[in-house]
Formats: sequence, structure tokens, C-alpha cells
Amino acid sequence: MAEADFSGYATKAGVKCADGRTISPSAFTHMDKMTVPLVWSHGHSKPDNVLGHVLLEKRNDGVYAYGYFNETPQGQTSKLLVQHGDVKSLSIYANKLNESNKLVHDGAIREVSLVLSGANPEATIDYVRIAHSDGEIVELEDDAIICLNIALEHSGIDQIDELIDTSKEETNVVEHAASSSDTAEETVQDVYDSLDEKQKNVVNYMIGVAIQSAQDNAAAHSDSTNNEGDLIHQEGKDSMNVFESNASGATKVVERHVLSHEDVQGIVQDAIKVHAGSLKAAVESYAVKHGLDNIEVLFPEAQTLDNMPQFNQRRMEWVQSVLSAARKSPFSRVKTIWADITQAEARARGYIKGHYKVEEWFNVTKRVTTPTTVYKKQRMDRDDIVDITDFDVVAWIKREMRMMLDEELARAILLGDGRAVDDDDKIKDPMGAAAGDGIRSILHDHELFVTTLTVNVDDANSSYDEVVDSVMDGMEFYKGSGTPTFYTTIKELNKFLKAKDGMGRRLYQSKAEVAMALGVDQIVTVEVMNDYSSIIGIIVNLADYTLGADKGGEINTFDDFDIDYNTQKYLMETRLSGGLTKIKSAIVIKKSGPSDTVLATPDEPTFNKVTGVVTIPTVTHVTYKNADTGATLSAGAQAALDPGETLPVQAVANSGYFFANDAQTLWAFLRRN
Repeated sequence: MAEADFSGYATKAGVKCADGRTISPSAFTHMDKMTVPLVWSHGHSKPDNVLGHVLLEKRNDGVYAYGYFNETPQGQTSKLLVQHGDVKSLSIYANKLNESNKLVHDGAIREVSLVLSGANPEATIDYVRIAHSDGEIVELEDDAIICLNIALEHSGIDQIDELIDTSKEETNVVEHAASSSDTAEETVQDVYDSLDEKQKNVVNYMIGVAIQSAQDNAAAHSDSTNNEGDLIHQEGKDSMNVFESNASGATKVVERHVLSHEDVQGIVQDAIKVHAGSLKAAVESYAVKHGLDNIEVLFPEAQTLDNMPQFNQRRMEWVQSVLSAARKSPFSRVKTIWADITQAEARARGYIKGHYKVEEWFNVTKRVTTPTTVYKKQRMDRDDIVDITDFDVVAWIKREMRMMLDEELARAILLGDGRAVDDDDKIKDPMGAAAGDGIRSILHDHELFVTTLTVNVDDANSSYDEVVDSVMDGMEFYKGSGTPTFYTTIKELNKFLKAKDGMGRRLYQSKAEVAMALGVDQIVTVEVMNDYSSIIGIIVNLADYTLGADKGGEINTFDDFDIDYNTQKYLMETRLSGGLTKIKSAIVIKKSGPSDTVLATPDEPTFNKVTGVVTIPTVTHVTYKNADTGATLSAGAQAALDPGETLPVQAVANSGYFFANDAQTLWAFLRRN
């Protein structure tokens, strides 16, 4: 890439502008590596104003620009102005701005302009106004000119922006010295030693005045009051001036507490060697040793980095992954109908001339899911709302409500809300195949929709490679759409990544390799799944999960003011249903329990379709039950079925044993005639 004619910050993140707005670090990150026109002072009316172009570069603290002048007379003239130092500042024109609570967090840079100087020592944002022919002036809410007073850098000059980062001015005296010197290697000691004796005496004197002034301020404001009860203001005591004038106008030196040459050298050395480059810490240490108070007035107050208090919260990236992937239905009452055509009776048949043709038979079943209400409620005293002026507390509260409501919905879809069945706050979870209202959790859904794989990974000889083998075998029973996603925890994912072969080499080098081995599209970590220690993960394509809400049942927010208690109340709620709507569309991977350590394999019962007799096999550690009634079926031949009668049989592992999967533990037998 050709060397740029100049470079500089087009916009800085985290700088509070003169109008109170702040540019977020991610506002223009999508503009990285993009090229936009370079114009003169935002002139858009004539092509002569185009001076060249700039290449934008995303940085952690803003957007950096590399400028290239064109060969036009205007471009070359501007190049000379920049090289000579007559023009030193950049400004941007941006539109499609998205702003909330004085924070600009999205937008598009349309051009970068050379301007004579920044409009203000601070950054400024001027929203674009246009005048119509009728005299009306309209402000464009998403168009703005954003200007910073940051000097440009010419080509060939080393990049020293890291050394003059204002965020380090207070804490790193070494970097501060380097940024104020032509040689980046110079330290504070080097700069001080370069002064002559007269200059050193002035520096010593000025630091002494600053410390004495802090001490005088403390004494002047200590409990002294006038007749009106106000603190007595002592003229000159709040000033940090070093020199005063006498009546004749001549400058006189005011007697102050003065540091010696050795004292200053000691403070500087202390800053470098003891306090990790912090001049503030070194001066404070000196003040403590010499009984000086209120030394903090020499240094700026701490500033809040964020406009709003941060939330101590769980990781939420997975929430939108779940909610956005689920299918949406405009109807809250969702019915799923399916027919079992896996039985032999549903197969096509061969025909012999003169024989009777037998009709095909299969069973049709349905499941209905109806809606339930999920809500978040908050309240605040109006006095608190009025008194909190640092940020928009109402917007902050509503942000928390929406964030936590979304997390609860996503949790209910994958795992259920985890509350006890008799808890009044429980989100309804109609487990099983029967009709019910609520959000059906994939973890607890019926085996007709979910295949459960159980793996023993807790003994000393086990490896998470066994989980991969189990999933590979279990994919035989997956009938969901496309390639699914694996939802798990960071803890469980790390067990895959830590798995090693006999030579101590890791089996999987990355999350992508684990996903490839499991046959899934991606792996999403879910922090709330840590509450389920027996769950390794859930494999599902959430396109097979439907969320249904009637019109008006979508997420709504309600505000209400309680006059009696001067309280503002907020309610955010939704009314919807949810459930898997495709058979065998999910796989739940579980660990065998502490007492379930032995693998058992059930055999399929036999059936004589002529006599209608089902014979239950004898399998050690396996019990067979009537899937409808739960009654235990004894081994051997059962009572003959009547024509049209069906017997559903369920195999159950005895205590201390487990099945590798539950996909082959349920059978249904029908006698046709």
C-alpha cells in the first residue's frame, strides 16, 4: 500500500463531546478498511472540493484515517497546507446515526474533511440542519458533523499515539515524559537533568507552591463561617498562581513552602522506581511523610467511564442465538399432527394374482400447546427518578427488564426455568406428549421428539471422546432439519478440548474441530446450563422449535403511576407458547448417574401378527412396562390382543444401570384382524 500523505484520528471513542454526547467504541467499527472521499470543510456542492480519499482503520479507541491527496490543484494546495502545518484537524460527516442516552453507537462515515481547526478543545457533534423554501428549519436526527481537535501526523513520522494516550497521563510518568519529548527514550529524569540551574530552581519552587497551596486551602476552608453561615471565601487561596504583583505593578515572589532540588529528584526517582511511573503516587507519598493534606486537589478527579452502571450478569450471547433461531408463529395455539409409518403394517406389499389386497394401517396422533404468560415487573419511587441525573435511570431499568425476560424465555426453551412444579413463579412446562399450556423445554420433552443419549464419562478410564462416539451413533435417530447446533457449557466444552490421546496430544485443537467431530454446525455455550450437572449438552436445530403468540401477545411494556405512594411501576410481559414441532428433532446428552454405572441393552419384544400375541424377552437388568398404564409386563407371552387393539411396550433400565440411548426402548404392536 502506498505511503499516506498524512494520518490522524477521524473520530475518538469514549471522548465526551461539548454537547454531552459520546461516541461508543463500536460505532464505526464496520467501516474498517473502507475508503471515503477527502473533502475541504464538508463542501459537497462542487467537485473541486474533493481533495482525495482516506482509508479508515478500526482501532480500540476510535477510527484512524490515512489520507491520500489527488493530483488536482486543490489537492496539491491542501497537501502543502498540511505539510506546512497550516491545517491540522480532521472532521467527519456521518449519517444513519443511532443514538440512545447520549451514546452514539452506530452510524456510517460518508466523508472526512480537512478543517482549519477543531471547533472546540473538546470533541463536538453538530447535527445537520436544512432550511426549506417556506423558511422552516429541520434538524436531521441521523446526520451529523463530528469534529475533534487532534493534530494530524505527516507521512514518515513515527506513530506515537500510544505514547500520548491521555488515559495514561495521570498514571505513567515515563510515558508522559516520552510523549512530551522529541526522543521517545527520554525519561522524566533526563528532561529534568537537561535544565540549567536557574530553570531547576523555578521548577522546584513551583512544585513547592502547589503543595503549600493545597495545605493553605485546607486551613482556609476548615470550619470558618461568616454571619450568614456560609464558608468564608479567602481571596487567592483557591488560586494556584505562583507569582503576584505589588502595588507598583512589579512582580514579587510570594513566600511559599519550597521543595529543594534534592526533594524533587527524590520524588521523580520515587515515581520511577517505587510507584510504577506514577508521579501522583510519588507526590502523595511525599505529602504524607511531611504532613501535607488535600494533595488530591493537584490531580483530576476520577471520571465515570460508562454512562450507566454496569450489570453483574451472566453471559448473554447465547440468548439471542436461541430466540432468533426459533421459528415464529402468529398463532399461540399450536397443534402438531404426526403419523407413525415406521411399523411393518405401513410398508408397501407385493401382490399375487387372485389374493386379497390388504389395506395399509398407521396411527395418527396430535399434540396441542397453548400459551402462558411470562412477565417482569419493576417499581421506582418518583423522587429517585428525579434525583438521579447522571443517566437515564428509567431506560436503564427497562434495559434490565428486557434483558432478563429474554434470558428467561431462552432458558425455558432449552431447559425449563428450573423452579419447582408448585412454585407460583414457575413458567408452565407441559412435559410429555399430552396437550398443555406453556413453553415445552427440550430437556424434558417426550422421547417421540427428543432422543436421550447417556454416556458414562466420570470413571477414571473414560474420555470425552466417548461422547463423540455416542453422538455419532445417536445421529441415526436424529430427524431434525439441516445441521443442528450443540448447546453446552464452557466447562463441558473444555473437557472435549482437554481430551488427549495415549501420547499426550490433544484430540481437538479448537472448538471448530469439536463441532466437526460431533457433526454440528456450531457450538454455543450456555451459562445457565451449569445448574444441570448431569447434562453434557443439547443438539438441536431451533428451526424445528416454534414460538407462537397471537396479536397483542408479543412483548409489551406498560407504565403506571401510583399517586398514593408516589411510585412509578413498569411491567414487561408476553403471552406465548413454545415446543418442538418435528419428531426426533433434538438429542439430549446426559451423564450416567453416580449409581448408574453399568450399561444395559434392551431387546425388542416379538409379535405374532396372526394370533396377536406379544412375547416379552428376558433381559437382565431390564424391566418392560405398558407405556400407557405403567404396569410391569412379565417375561413371556402376553394375552392375545383383540382385533384393532394396540399394546405399547416401554423398556426401563433397572437401578444401577443405564441405556446408551432411549430411541430403541419404545415399541407399539397392533393386531389388525
